[in-house]
Amino acid sequence: MNHKTKVNPGRFFEDFVLNQVIHHATPRTITAGDASLYIALTGARNPMHCSTPFANSLGYHSTPIDDLLAFHIAFGKTVPDISINAVANLGYADVRFLHPIFVGDTLHTSSQVIGLKQNSNGKSGVVWVRSTTTNQQNIVVLSWVRWVMVHKNALNVAAPKPVIPDLPNQVRIEDMHLPPYFKAHHEISNATGGQYYWEDYQAGERINHVAGATINPAEHTLATRLYQNNARLHFDDYLMKQSSFGQRLVYGGVVISLCRALSFEGLENALTILAINAGTHANPSFAGDTIYCATEVIDKYTLPGRDDMGALRLRMIGIKDCLPSELDAFKSETSDHPNVVLDLDYTVAMPRRGE
Repeated sequence: MNHKTKVNPGRFFEDFVLNQVIHHATPRTITAGDASLYIALTGARNPMHCSTPFANSLGYHSTPIDDLLAFHIAFGKTVPDISINAVANLGYADVRFLHPIFVGDTLHTSSQVIGLKQNSNGKSGVVWVRSTTTNQQNIVVLSWVRWVMVHKNALNVAAPKPVIPDLPNQVRIEDMHLPPYFKAHHEISNATGGQYYWEDYQAGERINHVAGATINPAEHTLATRLYQNNARLHFDDYLMKQSSFGQRLVYGGVVISLCRALSFEGLENALTILAINAGTHANPSFAGDTIYCATEVIDKYTLPGRDDMGALRLRMIGIKDCLPSELDAFKSETSDHPNVVLDLDYTVAMPRRGE
C-alpha cells in the first residue's frame, strides 16, 4: 500500500485552471486570545482594538478585531491550496475591508483563479487569485487579489495561455466601507495620544517613524502559526538551508503588521484600514533583521456622507537594518533598494478636526 497517496502535496503551477474556484479548509473562529497574542507579537497599540469603552464610544458593541489580524488569518486559509509550493508571494491589490469582525466570528475563505502566466524558464509560473472571506452569517468581510510565483512539478506540461488580470491601481472611495454606526468624536485623542487629525496631513508629507523592532526567530514563527499559514519556507529550516536563501524567510504579513505598529507614532488617529491598494514584498526578511518604517502621504479624500472622518492614502515603506532618515526621499525605484522589504499603498480612515 502506498501511504504517500494520502499526503496532499499541494497545487503546483500546472494544477491551476483559469476561473476555477477553490473552497479552503479549516474555518476559524476568532477568540480574545487571538487578539491578545497579536498585540504581544506586534506591539499594536490602536485603542479601538484593545479598549472596550473606547470602541463603545465610537459606536461598536465591542472591540473589533485588528484589521491586519483578520487579514492574516483569512490569508492563512488560502496557503495550503494556493502557495504551499510557492517560490514567493509577489504582491497584493484591491484589498477591501468590508465588514468589522469580532470575537466569536467564524471566517471561511474561498479563492478564484483569475490569471496565469508561465515563466520563461518553464520551471514556475505566476498565479493570480481573488480571495473572499465570509463570516458565519455569510456576510463578506474581506476580499483581495494576490499573485504568487509557484513551482512547476511536471515540467513537460504545456504552458497555459497567458492571462494577466487588469487590476485597479487603487480601491475606489465608493467601494470602501465604514459601518454607519462608527462615529468619531473630539475626545479620541485622549485614548490614542495623537494630536493630529485628517486636516493636519498633506500630500507629499513624509513621516520617519522613530522606533524599530528586531524580528526574533520564535516570534515570527509563532505569529505565522497564529495565522495557520503552513508555508514550508517559513518553518522548515532543513529545507531552507538547501535553498538560495540559506535560511527561513519571514512571512511578509509579519513585516506588514510590525510596520503598522511602528507607524502608530505619527499616525495615532488612523483608526481603521479601509483598503490596501497595492503592495509588494520588495526583498526578503529574515530572523535578526531590525525593521523600521516610514510613511508618505499620497493623497487625502473626503468620505461621502461623512463629516466626522476623512481618508488618507498612505505609502508604507518597511526598511530593514537602516534608519528611515538614511533612505533617500521616496522614488518609484525605492523598492529596488536592498534594505526595503515592504512597499505598501493603503488607505485609512482618520477623524476630522472639525470646528
